[in-house]
Amino acid sequence: MIDELKSEKIVNKVGGRFKLTALVQKRLSELLQGSRPLIEDVEGKTMLEIVVQEILQDKIAIDDGLPAKIVGNEKKK
Repeated sequence: MIDELKSEKIVNKVGGRFKLTALVQKRLSELLQGSRPLIEDVEGKTMLEIVVQEILQDKIAIDDGLPAKIVGNEKKK
């Protein structure tokens, strides 16, 4: 098993274990159908490892229908 999947960091990043599972399943399906990886260094990595790195590098996320949060450069009131 990939150590990153045991971490609470990745679980919290996507909003829970169920959402993480759904995101991984969807992205694995896309890769199996021929989509290109969104990260640079894929040599020697399994598809699951590629998906985990895409999540950790903020290349993919759950589309929950809400506007994306803006990180940094936010004005505080």
